[in-house]
Amino acid sequence: MSDFASLIAVLEQHYGRPSPPARRDPFELVLYENIAYLVSDDRREKAFRELKQRIGTSPADLLTASLEDLAAITALGGIFPELRARRLQESARLVRDEFGGDLNRVLKLDFVKARKALSKFPAIGIPGAEKILLFAKAHPSLALESNGVRVLTRYGFAKEQKSYSTTYRAVQKSLAGQIPSTCPPLIAAHQLLKLHGQTLCRRSKPNCRACPVRQGCASRGTGFSL
Repeated sequence: MSDFASLIAVLEQHYGRPSPPARRDPFELVLYENIAYLVSDDRREKAFRELKQRIGTSPADLLTASLEDLAAITALGGIFPELRARRLQESARLVRDEFGGDLNRVLKLDFVKARKALSKFPAIGIPGAEKILLFAKAHPSLALESNGVRVLTRYGFAKEQKSYSTTYRAVQKSLAGQIPSTCPPLIAAHQLLKLHGQTLCRRSKPNCRACPVRQGCASRGTGFSL
């Protein structure tokens, strides 16, 4: 097993340097998480663009829109469109009532308080809150989603636990001394680990033969590297 920086460097060499995320506004990032469910990134992006063009992405825009119109857009993002439409408006009300209509205020809080505030939003747990703070370039942290966690546990940085949140924290703890101290390289790491988990290090039938980091992987020879 190599160090974290070496792993990310090899992934970047294989996939290329990812483009920066399309958005940094914290409220738009909340909406982006809620606009779709269990769909491809392309479908999520399509649904978000439709929301921005037809309704708008400010809290006021969402609160004045009809639930029917919102559901027609969230339907582009998969199942349970009415539920996700309600979550969009719930998120807008939360910004209006607790942040004076501007979620950028949360970025001025310290990391723990900002993470706690963001985790109040629908479908935004601790990992999601950390990702928003990272993508908004407010607080650098090893914010991961499920693909990244899977890659790092298979690679050997931590053992998978029964609880996803416990596994998530175990990965972060094991890498605490290895991660960069600024947001841009951490954002790139997040994107590369996600991409690797989606394309080669898949949950089922991972393509280990094509994996660029196979030689250093702790899972090599344990049933994955076929």
